[in-house]
Amino acid sequence: MRDVVFTRRSGWIPSVIHEAGELKLMLAAGADANHDPREFTFPISEAHLAVIREDLARHLLLWSAVLPLCEAAGTEGQLDEAAAVALLDPVLLAPPADVDALFRRIEWDRIRLVAHGADIRLLERGEVCEAMRAATERADEKRAQEYHADRRRAARGMVLGPLDAAILRYTGQYLHGATIPRRNPDAVDSALLPQVMRVMATAEQACAGMRINLDPRRGNRATDKRDWERMTAAVDAAVRRAYPQLVDDAVRTVSFLMCSEAAARAKSAPPEDDDNAAGDSAASTCKTALTFTDDKGGEKRWLCDGARGASAEFWEFVAERSAGDNEVFTIEDEEMGEGIQLHFYADSIARITTVRQGEDGSDPEYQVEYSLVDGLGGYRHLVNAFVHGGCAALDQHGPWMSDAAEFERARRR
Repeated sequence: MRDVVFTRRSGWIPSVIHEAGELKLMLAAGADANHDPREFTFPISEAHLAVIREDLARHLLLWSAVLPLCEAAGTEGQLDEAAAVALLDPVLLAPPADVDALFRRIEWDRIRLVAHGADIRLLERGEVCEAMRAATERADEKRAQEYHADRRRAARGMVLGPLDAAILRYTGQYLHGATIPRRNPDAVDSALLPQVMRVMATAEQACAGMRINLDPRRGNRATDKRDWERMTAAVDAAVRRAYPQLVDDAVRTVSFLMCSEAAARAKSAPPEDDDNAAGDSAASTCKTALTFTDDKGGEKRWLCDGARGASAEFWEFVAERSAGDNEVFTIEDEEMGEGIQLHFYADSIARITTVRQGEDGSDPEYQVEYSLVDGLGGYRHLVNAFVHGGCAALDQHGPWMSDAAEFERARRR
């Protein structure tokens, strides 16, 4: 039979229960194999209960001291009950100076104390009892998260200035650098907001006219890594030049914001048709029928009788079929006996032309030539050139090598 003897309004602060004829402190901490909080208990005395009931600061200090023992128990281990009991008198009954000395020797969870109002300056100086004079039952988890984030930065040797912190709050990345940045002007102190907006204006000017395109080689929603890196470099350089005092985290969050917004625009925009972009003169020489294939048996037929051009249809086929084990795609013009094969894994392309048709059961003879490709933009340019002019239109986009071994050496260089 378990009876609750004393509990506070905050559900996570340890409670005192009466169980099996004795008083026990009960707390939830750590996690089991299912990631649910584990429950621990250990015996206390009436004298300990009296302090817990009357002194919130000592109650919280005990919780902070016991939590590492609970974490050490892992998902299935037992609480070191002797070690927990050994903390009771030194934390609850000892003079403040002795408590401070104890906390300089043991492991303790300072994040919990910060969440419940501890004075951070005093806490860092080791004056834990004095730091807990302003303790509150209600936890401020955001305060604790910000303190934890600041400690992580300090471990990397990074200290935020007021403008650094304001920029990180504006983008929503003060707590977690992996969070997708957003514009949150309400999160910034009004006195600092104009400075933050000037930094944003500098970044926007640096990347004006730049785009981050979708990369169909990596699926329907992926963006071009080179475009992202190019925009990041442009924004970083401009912001560092204008505001050399900003720390790396602040500069990084600004470029991350600009790139994220550019990527979102690309994902929401209608698919770009390279054929339309080429102009009417190019469209007039467009091939009339093409076959798209991949390395997994996928095939799609395109005919010049619809609203969409061959390039747009091909890249849609790539986005739908491309995968880590499917990185070779082919465009073939059966009527002309020519085609191109794109090797995404090797940043290369092969153009294939029929030299002699097969006769009397003999195999056709083909000429295969290879060339290196500079990123997604290079692939788009080559595909568009082939669609409008065949293999002959690729002559100017070389050099082309017919010796596979020579090409492989060039690729490795």
